[in-house]
Amino acid sequence: MKYANAASMLPESLIAEIQKYVQGETIYIPKSKTTHCKWGTRSGGRKQLDERNNLIRNAFREGVSIPQLAEQYFLSIETIKKIVYVK
Repeated sequence: MKYANAASMLPESLIAEIQKYVQGETIYIPKSKTTHCKWGTRSGGRKQLDERNNLIRNAFREGVSIPQLAEQYFLSIETIKKIVYVK
């Protein structure tokens, strides 16, 4: 996490207001909910998992057994069940 000096970013009136509550401390200001990205959307990890899960579901529909899928994808049987039985 990168730290920035508030005096170089915020107006003096806002700094004075914040100083009523905290002084000389490091505080974290989270992103607003509208700018927050869900897990994996930036890196593409979510897309890769969705594609893998679709392949698993399709293979299951074509008759591949759950233990075979678990071995093929290096996942537990319970994880495969969660993937194939999701609605």
